[in-house]
Amino acid sequence: MLSNISRWLTYSCALLYAILGALLFLLPEQLAPIFAWKVTAFMTITIGGWCLGNAWLAYINARRWEWKLVYSSLIYLWLFGIGELIVLFVFRDKLKLEHPIAWLYFITLIVNALTAFVGVFDYLRIRPSNKLSGPSLTKIQGLPAIAFVIFVGSLGLYGLTAQIGDIGTNAGIFPEVMSLFTLRSFGVFYFSLALAVVPYFWDRSLNAVLHHSFAAYGLIVFITAAAFMYIGLFDFAERPGGLAYFGVYLVVGIPLFFVFLKYGTGK
Repeated sequence: MLSNISRWLTYSCALLYAILGALLFLLPEQLAPIFAWKVTAFMTITIGGWCLGNAWLAYINARRWEWKLVYSSLIYLWLFGIGELIVLFVFRDKLKLEHPIAWLYFITLIVNALTAFVGVFDYLRIRPSNKLSGPSLTKIQGLPAIAFVIFVGSLGLYGLTAQIGDIGTNAGIFPEVMSLFTLRSFGVFYFSLALAVVPYFWDRSLNAVLHHSFAAYGLIVFITAAAFMYIGLFDFAERPGGLAYFGVYLVVGIPLFFVFLKYGTGK
């Protein structure tokens, strides 16, 4: 497995994301006006949901810390930190660091990116074993991974390349109009999620897939909870695309709950 330095950096990510996420999730109305860039309260609580989900993901990975089990969700965490930091750099002219909550977001991403660089260096240096005992996925069981990568990857790629005014950017799916800054941040989030699942096109380990799903489950829970808390913003009759925003998380989250009951969480 990777070094203890990588492990403790991952625990540090869990702690920082937990603190940041709790503040953004519980105080979105108060923190939206003083966040790192111009966002609404719903965007703020949604970012808080990302952070709380990342906190759970980082914690469960650092706790289990078996490479073959945790590698794909670590890839997500690493891509997310580096990607969001790049977004901050690209939009640095719109970055506001006057308030501690903005600095906490910035510092958390720096620690996340540092964790990624140390983790990649450790992997190249140590070359941890890929052996993991347990059952293998059938071809049919592997189909959801392919569908997930295609769908979520498309969302991420669109968020990274679309311009304001394009289809879906004017409250067509997300119920509020996003700035390009926010759109790119959402794009990084979804694209990182998709890329982290790509290894399961050839890695047939059921336990690894179960762990990845369990580690990412916090993202589903907190982002869905945030959407329900601001459900009044959605106009499903006028903008039916909002149903897709809910549907993605519910269609994935509800079946996974029963999968965990039947097969466990990979450990």
